[in-house]
Amino acid sequence: MGSEGWIRIAPFALFMGFIGVEEGARFLTGRGLLPWNEGELLYLYPVKAALVGLCLVLLWRRYTEIRLADLNCLRHTALSLLSGILIFILWINMDWGFATLGEPRGFDPGTIPEGAPRTAMIAARLAGAVLVVPVMEELFWRSFLLRYVIEPDFMKIAIGRFTWFSFLATMVLFGLEHNHYLAGMMAGAFFNLLLYRTKSIAQCILSHAVANLALGIYVLQTGKWPFW
Repeated sequence: MGSEGWIRIAPFALFMGFIGVEEGARFLTGRGLLPWNEGELLYLYPVKAALVGLCLVLLWRRYTEIRLADLNCLRHTALSLLSGILIFILWINMDWGFATLGEPRGFDPGTIPEGAPRTAMIAARLAGAVLVVPVMEELFWRSFLLRYVIEPDFMKIAIGRFTWFSFLATMVLFGLEHNHYLAGMMAGAFFNLLLYRTKSIAQCILSHAVANLALGIYVLQTGKWPFW
């Protein structure tokens, strides 16, 4: 696979590894083996987002497929914005019991003391969801894996090349990454289709960021923390 594959896997693997650390800490805390409470566990998120963000910054010049100039195509950018809003609307209406894995805890800032700590944590959560996660995930799912399942030497495959197997495989796996797995599959299908239409990872990142920002604002306004 070579370094081109690993630099697109590494930020995603670091993010997922931190989720494992968070769950392990939560397990130990629940059994009284760590002297933390739920609010204190939330402080792991900004560490995770910052480290993944730093990884992306250090490798940024290697991600030549992210062409910010693509956003100058107003027709495609409008499509990305609209698709992000549509994904958000569908997501909050697809939280059926049968379409959810486990019990999503969400991210409830009410467990953190009021004032600067809570404000900082909300800002970190929004920044991670809007600025870090879309870049990390689109590099892994749409740039790397979507092409890798077509050809292991994935750099030979053009961005946005369609095959049914790669479309379905990444859609399903992207969904299973999320607690609301059916909503995740829906979002994965939309992001794939947007890539096929625009041939642009930057447009997929924009759409993903819009969907996450809308969801974050919605959760903060409604207190429906399991969505977060």
